[in-house]
Amino acid sequence: YAFWRQFENLPRFMRHLESVRQTGQNRSHWRAKGPTGTSVEWEAEIVDERPGELIAWRSLPGADIENSGSVRFERAPGGRGTFVRVKMEYHPPSGFFGASIARLLGEEPEIQVQRDLYRFKQVMETGQVTTTEGQSAGRPSSTSSIYDTDNTRS
Repeated sequence: YAFWRQFENLPRFMRHLESVRQTGQNRSHWRAKGPTGTSVEWEAEIVDERPGELIAWRSLPGADIENSGSVRFERAPGGRGTFVRVKMEYHPPSGFFGASIARLLGEEPEIQVQRDLYRFKQVMETGQVTTTEGQSAGRPSSTSSIYDTDNTRS
């Protein structure tokens, strides 16, 4: 929870994020990679927070991508770690057309979140995102093709 709550940490494992900057106690400025090499930005505010358990947010008016959601942290049974559950709602630019283009380009938010959570797990367990980059037979992204479908790098 504490690592995630420091929003500046999020670009370490969320590949689509370029930067996050705190602008107030419960407000932050986000910059992300958009489809076809563009960037999108928005201001967000925390609308509900329970330390150690939940962070819920929504974008403020004027956002390039209107979004809201929550991240919930739950203890796993038997002290075997933490379940991290993300719920998100967003309205892409250009509505249905924009969402369709994003899917074609492999930038569907559900898939991004799944990959981001996998990388978050790596950072929490090892302190870094594990890759095979630089190895002659390795892919440049992660250790599992489930989470990386292309060979582009951030």
